[in-house]
Order: sequence, then structure tokens, then C-alpha cells
Amino acid sequence: MYLIDGLQYANWSPKIFRQMREGGVDAVHVTIAYHENFRETVLNIEAWNRWFEQYPDLIFHGEWASDIDKARETGRTAIFFGFQNPSPIEDDIGLVEVLHKLGARFMQLSYNNQSLLATGCYEAEDPGITRMGRQVIREMNRVGMVIDMSHSADRSTIEAADISQRPIAITHANLHSWQPALRNKRDDVVRAVTQNGGMMGFSLYPHHLKGKGDCTVDSFCQMVVDAAAQFGVEHFGIGSDLCQDQPDSVVEWMRVGRWSKDIDYGEGSASAPGFPAMPGWFEDNRHFGNIAGGLRKVGFSDAEVGQLMGGNWYRFFAENFGPQT
Repeated sequence: MYLIDGLQYANWSPKIFRQMREGGVDAVHVTIAYHENFRETVLNIEAWNRWFEQYPDLIFHGEWASDIDKARETGRTAIFFGFQNPSPIEDDIGLVEVLHKLGARFMQLSYNNQSLLATGCYEAEDPGITRMGRQVIREMNRVGMVIDMSHSADRSTIEAADISQRPIAITHANLHSWQPALRNKRDDVVRAVTQNGGMMGFSLYPHHLKGKGDCTVDSFCQMVVDAAAQFGVEHFGIGSDLCQDQPDSVVEWMRVGRWSKDIDYGEGSASAPGFPAMPGWFEDNRHFGNIAGGLRKVGFSDAEVGQLMGGNWYRFFAENFGPQT
């Protein structure tokens, strides 16, 4: 069984790399940019290159689905790069191909706010995909960079799914019908993504969970049952949104970046501005087995558990990371 996490943004360290190995994690899509421009993103890639050099027995840079097989064969974790914002391409569509060649495989078209490409989920109005957004979607399709709409508003996400000639992804979110968080996805949004062949990764970030940190694994897995029944088990995986060991200053950077002089609490509040506590059954990469066990308990077959824990992401990577044919 493949074990693939559709998104993490941890405070990376040898401890976390070793926990990945203890948990049997074959591949992780990691965030390497929130609000960074192109040059700042390159510096983040340089930092990862140093980690790859220092810990070659634990991690390596993943670029293709075949690298997941390489990870399993060598007992390591393949690290795939992604952006939570289109800021690394600035206003230059040519940087899409450049960044793909540097190893980027996912890019969100917006992060909570309106971008040059699409509308974020925190905006009051959603005019949909912009003119530049349509061009960037076409270019991402051409080179093999996946369109991610995890933090985008409803109309923008539906339009992206319809405009794109290749399947898109929501790498980390849950069903709005289960937990009506602003970042969770309504049924019409999930339907637009899945009916066009796309993927959605279920999030363990407490603000996206029913009961937040008190959410039970049974409740989480029952949501997965409902999603699979409505839209098909083949469209789902895990996108934990794990932010392990991050200081609260990082969540402020995620929410505020450089766009505001005020503090934006996002899904938090003035009384609880920092990272929320994770549920006890998923605190780090060693706990994926709790999810797999929960999925079996709610009635998924071993084959379906294999799909949800990584098989579906593997297929999606294989079909979407290469040039358009």
C-alpha cells in the first residue's frame, strides 16, 4: 500500500524526516512558498537541496510518480514541491515552466485573498478566474503543474475545474456539509472537481475538523464514507495540512504575509491566534495507521483503504506531472 500525504507545511527537521520513515510515508507534497516571490522561492528550494544533501538516507526530491516507487524501494520519503499562492510566478507566465523545471508540481491559484489569477475564499465577492488566470491554467496544463484550489472561493474553483484541460486538485480541505468552515468545500465545488477527474485530500488541520482538536477518528472517517458515496472513492486521499513544530509566528506569516498592516486571524481568533492543537490520533507522521484503521472500521475494504491512503494520489501524480500530450 502506498502512503502519500497530499500536503504538509511542517517545521522541517531530521526528527520529522525520521518520523516519516517510522510512519512508512512514501511521499509528501510540501509547501515551499506562501507569499514568497520568485527569488525567495528559489532560496527555499536551496534550503531543501541542502536537506537532501545532508539526509540522503531519509529524503530525496521527488519529481515524478516513479520516484514514489524509488522511495519505497530505498526506504526513503520522496518530497514533492508545491506553492500555496501564485506569488512565485509574480506577474510572469514564463516562470510557470521555469519553476516546473526546478521541481514545482502544485500551485494554488489563490491563497485566501484575490490574486492575479483567482479569488480566495475570504473575499466577499468572487468574480471567478481572471484573464491571466485562464492563461496560467493553460500553461500549467502544458508543462504538468497541478492546479490547486484549496484556498480558493467557490466560483473560482468550479471555473478552474471546467477551464482546465487536465484534472485539478483540492489538496487539503474537508466537506463543508460535515464541518461548515469557510475553507471546507461545498458539494457543488467537490462535484465540479471530481467529475472532471480531479482529486481532493482530506485535511487534519483542526479548524477544518468537526470539534476541532476534539474530533474523533470515527467522525473523520465517516466523513470520508459520505464523500466516497457521493463522488467516488477514486477521487480522494489524505492531505493532512500538518504544520508540526511550527511557531505561532509562522501562522501569522501564512495569514498576513506582506499584504496587511493589521493582524488577520484567519480561521483562528484574537483569543486563540496561534496554531490549534492537533487531535491526539494524528499528531505527526507516525499516526497514519490510525487513519487506515479508522477507514477499515467504517467499512472500507483493504483495496479502498489502499486507494485513500495513497493509491489515488499515485495515479494522479502519474497522469499529471508530465507535459501535456
